[in-house]
Amino acid sequence: MRLSVLDQSPIRKGGSPIDAVRESIELAKHCERLGYHRYWVAEHHSSQGLADASPEILIARIAAETESIRVGSGGVMLSHYSSLKVAEQFRMLEALSPGRIDLGIGRAPGSDRRTAEALSVGPGALGIEHYPDQLMDLYGWLSNTLPIAHPYQQIRAMPAGESIPELWLLGSSAVSAQYAAELGWRYCFAHFINQDGGERFMQFYRDNFEPSPIVPEPEGAVGVSATVAETDEEAEHLSWSRWAWRLKSRLGLAEGGIPSPEEAKAYKYSEPELDFIAYSRHQSVYGSPGHVADRLMEVAERYKVDELVVVTITYDFEARKRSYELLAREFNLEPRS
Repeated sequence: MRLSVLDQSPIRKGGSPIDAVRESIELAKHCERLGYHRYWVAEHHSSQGLADASPEILIARIAAETESIRVGSGGVMLSHYSSLKVAEQFRMLEALSPGRIDLGIGRAPGSDRRTAEALSVGPGALGIEHYPDQLMDLYGWLSNTLPIAHPYQQIRAMPAGESIPELWLLGSSAVSAQYAAELGWRYCFAHFINQDGGERFMQFYRDNFEPSPIVPEPEGAVGVSATVAETDEEAEHLSWSRWAWRLKSRLGLAEGGIPSPEEAKAYKYSEPELDFIAYSRHQSVYGSPGHVADRLMEVAERYKVDELVVVTITYDFEARKRSYELLAREFNLEPRS
């Protein structure tokens, strides 16, 4: 079983976005030493709790600070950008760290509606209906295979090179599974966002996969929220920070960042809010190392994948590092010196 990391660069209450970015770099080096396969950074805009709005820049720094772990985006929200510009950014990353770069693409805005509007201001802004064409153009520029009849066929994404980043489509709905199957890309289902239909979407991807020059056979992974501690009780206590923050984000009350577990548990929840907390608990995996490993293996078996991408959010950074350490030890990952 491959274990990888999705880092959303959480901002703890009382900390700063700069702290969160520095912790992402430190955590990447920590997870490389522990033996994790890849390290993805997420894209979120105008968020009070998640710091990284520019994964392509953070990827460059993390790749420079590490030696062997794959580094990539989880993911770039392509609807905001020019396919050519994204291709140029990731061709540069591939040139700087050849054979180690992943380009994961997402369809969601990674922001609220007003922020998404601000990101797309300009005469060249495209609606979401153009997303499939953006994906095809992105691959064409990365691989220098735009069709002869394409209006921009003679334009090259530089710097040119022999290799291209690993391409992944990320999503929590049937749409991304369909695009990944049709294009012949890898597919990662965001189980930590939405579990409904996930196994069905992954099976659809496998059943309808069209081989491509870069991916001859379907390759899937699942993104899972997991928090590991020495005991089930401690892991549950730590997890309250993420559950409460998700709720407050939904309500527009997330100012200040990720709350401490004590603050999260002391909040006076209404009945609907308690229902949402229960839903978040159901979507999460938390507990002692053995308990979490068993749960994660159940997820992998249901989805029929051999890679899990683990996202862990805790108020305390050392607890987050410890969570990944305990999980690596339980799965017998091979440490890197």
